[in-house]
Amino acid sequence: MNTLYQDMEARLALLEAEGNLRSLPRLEHHGRYVNTPGSKPMLNLSSNDYLGLAARTDWWQDFIDNVQPEALLPTSSSSRLLTGNFPVCEELEEELAALLGCEATLLLGCGYHANTGILPAVADKSTLILADKLVHASLIDGIRLSDARCIRYRHNDLAQLERLLAQHHGMYSRIIVVTESIFSMDGDEADLPRLVALKKQYDNVMLYVDEAHAFGVRGRRGMGCAEEQGCIPDIDLLVGTFGKAAASAGAFVACKQIVRRYLVNHMRPFIFTTALPPVNVAWTLHVVRRLPHLQEERRHLATLGGLLRQGLRQAELQCPGSSHIAPLIVGESTEAVKLAAHLQRQGFYALPVRPPTVPPGTARIRFSLTAALKAEEVESLLHNVRLYFNKALPTPCLCNGKAMDSQYI
Repeated sequence: MNTLYQDMEARLALLEAEGNLRSLPRLEHHGRYVNTPGSKPMLNLSSNDYLGLAARTDWWQDFIDNVQPEALLPTSSSSRLLTGNFPVCEELEEELAALLGCEATLLLGCGYHANTGILPAVADKSTLILADKLVHASLIDGIRLSDARCIRYRHNDLAQLERLLAQHHGMYSRIIVVTESIFSMDGDEADLPRLVALKKQYDNVMLYVDEAHAFGVRGRRGMGCAEEQGCIPDIDLLVGTFGKAAASAGAFVACKQIVRRYLVNHMRPFIFTTALPPVNVAWTLHVVRRLPHLQEERRHLATLGGLLRQGLRQAELQCPGSSHIAPLIVGESTEAVKLAAHLQRQGFYALPVRPPTVPPGTARIRFSLTAALKAEEVESLLHNVRLYFNKALPTPCLCNGKAMDSQYI
Protein backbone atom coordinates (compact mmCIF):
# COMPACT_ATOMS: atom_id res chain seq x y z
CA MET A 1 0.00 0.00 0.00
CA ASN A 2 1.17 3.52 -0.80
CA THR A 3 2.74 5.11 2.30
CA LEU A 4 0.32 8.04 2.04
CA TYR A 5 -2.65 5.67 2.24
CA GLN A 6 -0.98 3.78 5.08
CA ASP A 7 -0.71 7.02 7.00
CA MET A 8 -4.41 7.72 6.37
CA GLU A 9 -5.30 4.21 7.55
CA ALA A 10 -3.28 4.67 10.73
CA ARG A 11 -4.90 8.02 11.48
CA LEU A 12 -8.38 6.57 10.96
CA ALA A 13 -7.54 3.63 13.22
CA LEU A 14 -6.44 6.06 15.92
CA LEU A 15 -9.69 7.99 15.62
CA GLU A 16 -11.64 4.76 15.97
CA ALA A 17 -9.66 3.72 19.04
CA GLU A 18 -10.39 7.12 20.63
CA GLY A 19 -14.10 6.89 19.84
CA ASN A 20 -13.85 9.84 17.43
CA LEU A 21 -14.27 8.12 14.04
CA ARG A 22 -17.09 9.63 11.98
CA SER A 23 -19.13 8.20 9.15
CA LEU A 24 -22.05 9.47 7.11
CA PRO A 25 -25.41 8.23 8.45
CA ARG A 26 -28.01 6.88 6.07
CA LEU A 27 -31.25 8.54 7.14
CA GLU A 28 -34.83 8.61 6.02
CA HIS A 29 -36.80 11.71 7.01
CA HIS A 30 -40.45 11.66 8.04
CA GLY A 31 -41.35 15.11 9.31
CA ARG A 32 -40.16 15.32 12.92
CA TYR A 33 -38.78 11.78 12.77
CA VAL A 34 -35.82 10.06 11.17
CA ASN A 35 -34.77 6.45 10.93
CA THR A 36 -31.72 4.53 9.81
CA PRO A 37 -31.98 1.31 7.78
CA GLY A 38 -33.68 -1.28 9.97
CA SER A 39 -34.39 1.12 12.84
CA LYS A 40 -37.69 2.37 14.16
CA PRO A 41 -38.60 6.08 13.87
CA MET A 42 -36.69 8.37 16.19
CA LEU A 43 -37.62 11.89 17.22
CA ASN A 44 -35.07 14.18 15.59
CA LEU A 45 -33.09 16.07 18.24
CA SER A 46 -30.06 16.81 16.06
CA SER A 47 -31.51 19.09 13.41
CA ASN A 48 -30.97 22.84 13.08
CA ASP A 49 -34.59 23.25 11.98
CA TYR A 50 -35.19 25.38 15.07
CA LEU A 51 -38.66 26.66 14.13
CA GLY A 52 -39.87 23.35 12.69
CA LEU A 53 -40.39 24.91 9.25
CA ALA A 54 -38.63 22.26 7.16
CA ALA A 55 -41.63 19.97 7.45
CA ARG A 56 -44.23 22.70 6.82
CA THR A 57 -45.72 21.27 3.63
CA ASP A 58 -48.41 23.98 3.73
CA TRP A 59 -45.72 26.66 3.37
CA TRP A 60 -44.12 24.81 0.47
CA GLN A 61 -47.48 24.40 -1.29
CA ASP A 62 -48.23 28.09 -0.84
CA PHE A 63 -44.82 28.90 -2.30
CA ILE A 64 -45.38 26.70 -5.36
CA ASP A 65 -48.84 28.14 -5.92
CA ASN A 66 -47.67 31.75 -5.88
CA VAL A 67 -44.05 31.88 -7.05
CA GLN A 68 -43.31 33.49 -10.39
CA PRO A 69 -42.22 30.94 -13.04
CA GLU A 70 -38.91 32.73 -13.70
CA ALA A 71 -37.97 32.21 -10.03
CA LEU A 72 -38.21 28.43 -10.36
CA LEU A 73 -34.91 28.12 -12.21
CA PRO A 74 -32.83 25.39 -10.50
CA THR A 75 -29.49 27.04 -11.29
CA SER A 76 -28.05 30.51 -11.65
CA SER A 77 -25.30 29.18 -13.97
CA SER A 78 -22.72 31.77 -12.93
CA SER A 79 -21.55 34.11 -10.21
CA ARG A 80 -23.61 37.19 -9.45
CA LEU A 81 -20.93 39.36 -11.04
CA LEU A 82 -21.54 37.63 -14.38
CA THR A 83 -25.11 36.56 -15.16
CA GLY A 84 -26.25 35.21 -11.78
CA ASN A 85 -27.65 38.38 -10.24
CA PHE A 86 -31.34 37.62 -10.63
CA PRO A 87 -33.90 40.23 -9.44
CA VAL A 88 -35.00 37.95 -6.59
CA CYS A 89 -31.50 38.19 -5.08
CA GLU A 90 -31.77 41.95 -4.69
CA GLU A 91 -35.38 41.62 -3.55
CA LEU A 92 -34.28 39.35 -0.70
CA GLU A 93 -31.43 41.69 0.23
CA GLU A 94 -33.79 44.66 0.36
CA GLU A 95 -36.30 42.72 2.47
CA LEU A 96 -33.59 41.71 4.95
CA ALA A 97 -32.20 45.23 5.19
CA ALA A 98 -35.68 46.57 5.95
CA LEU A 99 -36.34 43.94 8.63
CA LEU A 100 -32.93 44.44 10.22
CA GLY A 101 -33.02 48.20 9.96
CA CYS A 102 -29.54 48.32 8.43
CA GLU A 103 -28.09 50.09 5.40
CA ALA A 104 -27.44 47.00 3.29
CA THR A 105 -27.19 43.23 3.15
CA LEU A 106 -25.30 40.94 0.79
CA LEU A 107 -26.56 37.47 -0.10
CA LEU A 108 -23.92 34.73 0.13
CA GLY A 109 -23.70 31.04 -0.73
CA CYS A 110 -23.56 29.70 2.83
CA GLY A 111 -22.40 30.54 6.32
CA TYR A 112 -19.06 28.89 5.72
CA HIS A 113 -18.49 31.08 2.66
CA ALA A 114 -19.40 34.12 4.73
CA ASN A 115 -17.00 33.40 7.56
CA THR A 116 -14.12 32.24 5.37
CA GLY A 117 -14.55 35.11 2.91
CA ILE A 118 -15.37 38.26 4.86
CA LEU A 119 -12.43 38.25 7.26
CA PRO A 120 -9.73 37.74 4.60
CA ALA A 121 -11.37 40.56 2.60
CA VAL A 122 -11.42 43.15 5.39
CA ALA A 123 -8.30 42.15 7.37
CA ASP A 124 -4.71 42.74 6.31
CA LYS A 125 -1.26 42.62 7.92
CA SER A 126 -1.99 45.77 9.90
CA THR A 127 -5.15 44.17 11.40
CA LEU A 128 -5.52 42.39 14.73
CA ILE A 129 -8.39 39.95 15.17
CA LEU A 130 -9.59 39.30 18.73
CA ALA A 131 -11.79 36.20 18.58
CA ASP A 132 -13.72 34.38 21.27
CA LYS A 133 -12.07 31.06 22.07
CA LEU A 134 -15.20 29.11 21.08
CA VAL A 135 -16.05 30.66 17.71
CA HIS A 136 -17.11 28.27 14.95
CA ALA A 137 -14.59 26.38 12.80
CA SER A 138 -15.58 28.47 9.78
CA LEU A 139 -14.51 31.63 11.59
CA ILE A 140 -11.24 30.02 12.62
CA ASP A 141 -10.61 29.09 8.98
CA GLY A 142 -11.46 32.64 7.89
CA ILE A 143 -8.96 33.99 10.39
CA ARG A 144 -6.29 31.61 9.12
CA LEU A 145 -6.94 32.67 5.52
CA SER A 146 -6.48 36.33 6.41
CA ASP A 147 -3.17 38.16 6.77
CA ALA A 148 -4.11 39.40 10.22
CA ARG A 149 -2.61 38.52 13.55
CA CYS A 150 -5.10 36.82 15.86
CA ILE A 151 -5.45 36.53 19.63
CA ARG A 152 -8.27 34.36 20.97
CA TYR A 153 -9.65 35.59 24.28
CA ARG A 154 -11.15 33.26 26.89
CA HIS A 155 -14.75 32.34 26.15
CA ASN A 156 -17.06 35.27 26.97
CA ASP A 157 -14.32 36.80 29.13
CA LEU A 158 -14.96 40.42 28.25
CA ALA A 159 -12.65 41.64 30.98
CA GLN A 160 -9.76 39.99 29.17
CA LEU A 161 -11.03 41.38 25.86
CA GLU A 162 -11.10 44.87 27.38
CA ARG A 163 -7.47 44.50 28.48
CA LEU A 164 -6.44 43.29 25.02
CA LEU A 165 -8.16 46.24 23.35
CA ALA A 166 -6.46 48.69 25.70
CA GLN A 167 -3.09 47.03 25.11
CA HIS A 168 -3.23 46.76 21.31
CA HIS A 169 -5.51 49.46 19.92
CA GLY A 170 -2.61 51.81 19.20
CA MET A 171 -0.50 49.14 17.52
CA TYR A 172 -2.81 48.25 14.61
CA SER A 173 -4.72 50.24 12.02
CA ARG A 174 -7.76 48.04 12.61
CA ILE A 175 -8.95 45.58 15.28
CA ILE A 176 -11.84 43.22 14.56
CA VAL A 177 -13.62 41.59 17.51
CA VAL A 178 -15.18 38.30 16.39
CA THR A 179 -17.89 36.40 18.26
CA GLU A 180 -21.01 34.32 17.85
CA SER A 181 -24.23 35.53 19.43
CA ILE A 182 -25.40 32.02 20.40
CA PHE A 183 -22.48 29.62 20.49
CA SER A 184 -23.09 26.47 18.50
CA MET A 185 -21.59 23.91 20.89
CA ASP A 186 -22.30 25.36 24.35
CA GLY A 187 -25.61 27.05 23.57
CA ASP A 188 -24.67 30.11 25.63
CA GLU A 189 -24.73 33.74 24.52
CA ALA A 190 -22.46 36.72 24.07
CA ASP A 191 -23.17 40.01 25.83
CA LEU A 192 -23.63 42.06 22.66
CA PRO A 193 -24.37 45.43 24.33
CA ARG A 194 -21.18 45.19 26.35
CA LEU A 195 -19.21 44.24 23.24
CA VAL A 196 -20.66 47.27 21.49
CA ALA A 197 -19.68 49.47 24.43
CA LEU A 198 -16.09 48.16 24.27
CA LYS A 199 -15.98 48.75 20.53
CA LYS A 200 -17.13 52.34 20.89
CA GLN A 201 -14.17 53.18 23.11
CA TYR A 202 -11.91 53.12 20.05
CA ASP A 203 -12.31 54.48 16.54
CA ASN A 204 -10.38 51.64 14.87
CA VAL A 205 -12.36 48.67 16.25
CA MET A 206 -14.97 46.72 14.28
CA LEU A 207 -17.42 44.14 15.66
CA TYR A 208 -18.18 40.92 13.73
CA VAL A 209 -21.10 38.83 15.04
CA ASP A 210 -22.18 35.44 13.68
CA GLU A 211 -25.93 35.03 14.29
CA ALA A 212 -26.22 31.61 12.60
CA HIS A 213 -27.99 30.02 15.58
CA ALA A 214 -30.04 33.08 16.51
CA PHE A 215 -31.45 34.28 13.18
CA GLY A 216 -35.14 33.38 13.07
CA VAL A 217 -35.12 32.28 16.71
CA ARG A 218 -34.54 35.46 18.71
CA GLY A 219 -35.89 38.98 18.55
CA ARG A 220 -39.42 40.31 18.08
CA ARG A 221 -39.24 39.80 14.33
CA GLY A 222 -36.85 36.86 14.44
CA MET A 223 -33.83 38.85 13.33
CA GLY A 224 -31.57 37.47 16.06
CA CYS A 225 -29.96 38.39 19.37
CA ALA A 226 -28.78 41.73 18.00
CA GLU A 227 -32.40 42.71 17.36
CA GLU A 228 -33.42 41.39 20.77
CA GLN A 229 -30.67 43.40 22.48
CA GLY A 230 -31.16 46.52 20.35
CA CYS A 231 -27.69 46.77 18.87
CA ILE A 232 -27.96 45.97 15.14
CA PRO A 233 -26.80 49.46 14.05
CA ASP A 234 -23.62 49.12 16.12
CA ILE A 235 -22.46 45.82 14.62
CA ASP A 236 -20.18 46.32 11.63
CA LEU A 237 -20.50 42.81 10.17
CA LEU A 238 -23.56 40.77 11.17
CA VAL A 239 -23.75 37.33 9.57
CA GLY A 240 -26.89 35.22 9.44
CA THR A 241 -27.68 31.92 7.75
CA PHE A 242 -30.79 30.49 6.13
CA GLY A 243 -29.97 26.80 6.55
CA LYS A 244 -31.16 26.57 10.14
CA ALA A 245 -34.28 28.30 11.48
CA ALA A 246 -35.20 29.63 8.01
CA ALA A 247 -35.37 26.09 6.56
CA SER A 248 -33.48 27.00 3.40
CA ALA A 249 -29.87 27.47 2.29
CA GLY A 250 -27.49 30.38 1.95
CA ALA A 251 -26.38 33.24 4.17
CA PHE A 252 -26.12 37.00 4.35
CA VAL A 253 -24.07 39.75 5.89
CA ALA A 254 -25.69 42.94 7.16
CA CYS A 255 -23.39 45.97 7.00
CA LYS A 256 -22.89 49.53 5.80
CA GLN A 257 -23.40 50.19 2.09
CA ILE A 258 -19.70 50.99 1.68
CA VAL A 259 -18.78 47.63 3.24
CA ARG A 260 -21.16 45.81 0.88
CA ARG A 261 -19.51 47.46 -2.13
CA TYR A 262 -16.10 46.57 -0.76
CA LEU A 263 -17.02 42.91 -0.27
CA VAL A 264 -18.46 42.64 -3.77
CA ASN A 265 -15.00 43.63 -5.03
CA HIS A 266 -12.76 41.80 -2.55
CA MET A 267 -14.54 38.75 -1.11
CA ARG A 268 -13.23 35.75 -3.01
CA PRO A 269 -15.99 33.20 -2.16
CA PHE A 270 -18.53 35.75 -3.43
CA ILE A 271 -16.62 36.64 -6.59
CA PHE A 272 -15.64 33.13 -7.64
CA THR A 273 -18.69 31.06 -6.62
CA THR A 274 -21.77 30.25 -8.68
CA ALA A 275 -24.68 32.16 -7.19
CA LEU A 276 -27.51 30.43 -5.36
CA PRO A 277 -30.27 29.05 -7.62
CA PRO A 278 -33.19 31.50 -8.06
CA VAL A 279 -35.66 28.90 -6.76
CA ASN A 280 -33.68 28.66 -3.54
CA VAL A 281 -33.52 32.45 -3.13
CA ALA A 282 -37.25 32.79 -3.83
CA TRP A 283 -38.05 30.17 -1.17
CA THR A 284 -35.81 31.98 1.32
CA LEU A 285 -37.65 35.23 0.60
CA HIS A 286 -40.97 33.39 1.11
CA VAL A 287 -39.78 32.27 4.57
CA VAL A 288 -38.08 35.52 5.62
CA ARG A 289 -41.28 37.49 5.01
CA ARG A 290 -43.08 35.20 7.47
CA LEU A 291 -40.44 35.13 10.22
CA PRO A 292 -41.79 38.23 12.02
CA HIS A 293 -45.11 36.45 12.56
CA LEU A 294 -43.66 33.39 14.35
CA GLN A 295 -43.56 34.85 17.88
CA GLU A 296 -45.46 31.89 19.33
CA GLU A 297 -42.98 29.39 17.86
CA ARG A 298 -40.09 31.38 19.31
CA ARG A 299 -41.76 31.55 22.73
CA HIS A 300 -42.46 27.80 22.71
CA LEU A 301 -38.88 27.01 21.72
CA ALA A 302 -37.54 29.13 24.57
CA THR A 303 -39.84 27.31 26.99
CA LEU A 304 -38.62 23.91 25.81
CA GLY A 305 -35.00 24.97 26.19
CA GLY A 306 -35.60 26.10 29.76
CA LEU A 307 -37.43 22.87 30.58
CA LEU A 308 -34.61 20.67 29.28
CA ARG A 309 -31.77 22.63 30.89
CA GLN A 310 -33.56 22.77 34.24
CA GLY A 311 -34.27 19.04 34.20
CA LEU A 312 -30.68 18.12 33.38
CA ARG A 313 -29.29 20.41 36.06
CA GLN A 314 -31.74 19.10 38.65
CA ALA A 315 -30.35 15.64 37.90
CA GLU A 316 -26.88 17.07 38.68
CA LEU A 317 -25.77 16.75 35.07
CA GLN A 318 -23.60 19.33 33.34
CA CYS A 319 -25.61 21.39 30.86
CA PRO A 320 -24.28 24.88 30.08
CA GLY A 321 -26.05 27.45 27.98
CA SER A 322 -29.21 29.49 27.90
CA SER A 323 -30.79 28.77 24.54
CA HIS A 324 -32.50 26.13 22.39
CA ILE A 325 -29.13 24.36 22.09
CA ALA A 326 -28.70 22.25 25.23
CA PRO A 327 -25.41 20.33 25.45
CA LEU A 328 -25.08 17.52 27.98
CA ILE A 329 -21.36 17.29 28.79
CA VAL A 330 -20.32 13.69 29.54
CA GLY A 331 -16.51 13.87 29.16
CA GLU A 332 -15.00 11.05 27.18
CA SER A 333 -15.97 10.33 23.59
CA THR A 334 -16.75 6.66 24.26
CA GLU A 335 -19.23 7.66 26.95
CA ALA A 336 -20.94 10.14 24.63
CA VAL A 337 -21.27 7.43 21.98
CA LYS A 338 -22.81 5.02 24.50
CA LEU A 339 -25.32 7.59 25.72
CA ALA A 340 -26.31 8.47 22.16
CA ALA A 341 -26.88 4.78 21.37
CA HIS A 342 -29.05 4.44 24.50
CA LEU A 343 -31.20 7.41 23.55
CA GLN A 344 -31.58 6.20 19.98
CA ARG A 345 -32.84 2.86 21.27
CA GLN A 346 -35.46 4.81 23.21
CA GLY A 347 -36.59 6.66 20.09
CA PHE A 348 -34.54 9.88 20.30
CA TYR A 349 -32.10 10.69 17.49
CA ALA A 350 -29.44 12.47 19.54
CA LEU A 351 -25.83 12.49 18.41
CA PRO A 352 -22.47 12.67 20.17
CA VAL A 353 -20.22 15.66 19.54
CA ARG A 354 -16.58 14.76 20.02
CA PRO A 355 -13.08 16.21 19.57
CA PRO A 356 -11.85 17.98 17.53
CA THR A 357 -15.25 19.71 17.26
CA VAL A 358 -15.09 20.29 21.03
CA PRO A 359 -12.05 20.26 23.36
CA PRO A 360 -10.77 16.90 24.63
CA GLY A 361 -12.61 15.72 27.72
CA THR A 362 -15.78 17.64 26.86
CA ALA A 363 -17.54 15.21 24.52
CA ARG A 364 -21.27 15.75 24.71
CA ILE A 365 -24.73 15.03 23.46
CA ARG A 366 -25.90 18.22 21.75
CA PHE A 367 -29.67 18.44 22.03
CA SER A 368 -30.85 20.74 19.26
CA LEU A 369 -34.45 21.62 20.01
CA THR A 370 -37.14 22.73 17.58
CA ALA A 371 -40.49 24.42 18.00
CA ALA A 372 -42.11 21.27 16.56
CA LEU A 373 -41.39 19.39 19.82
CA LYS A 374 -43.87 18.99 22.65
CA ALA A 375 -43.20 19.53 26.34
CA GLU A 376 -44.12 15.92 27.15
CA GLU A 377 -41.52 14.70 24.66
CA VAL A 378 -38.84 16.75 26.39
CA GLU A 379 -39.98 15.26 29.73
CA SER A 380 -39.67 11.78 28.24
CA LEU A 381 -36.19 12.60 26.99
CA LEU A 382 -35.21 13.80 30.46
CA HIS A 383 -36.49 10.60 31.99
CA ASN A 384 -34.41 8.46 29.65
CA VAL A 385 -31.28 10.52 30.30
CA ARG A 386 -31.81 10.15 34.06
CA LEU A 387 -32.41 6.44 33.58
CA TYR A 388 -29.07 6.07 31.81
CA PHE A 389 -27.29 7.74 34.73
CA ASN A 390 -29.30 5.71 37.28
CA LYS A 391 -31.19 8.79 38.42
CA ALA A 392 -34.71 7.58 37.61
CA LEU A 393 -36.91 4.49 37.62
CA PRO A 394 -37.95 2.99 34.27
CA THR A 395 -41.23 4.18 32.80
CA PRO A 396 -42.51 3.98 29.24
CA CYS A 397 -40.82 6.27 26.74
CA LEU A 398 -43.00 8.82 25.03
CA CYS A 399 -42.98 9.22 21.31
CA ASN A 400 -45.38 11.52 19.48
CA GLY A 401 -47.05 12.24 22.81
CA LYS A 402 -47.91 8.59 23.49
CA ALA A 403 -46.24 5.76 25.36
CA MET A 404 -44.00 3.89 22.95
CA ASP A 405 -44.57 0.21 22.29
CA SER A 406 -41.74 -2.05 23.49
CA GLN A 407 -40.75 -2.76 19.89
CA TYR A 408 -39.38 0.81 19.70
CA ILE A 409 -37.09 0.32 22.72
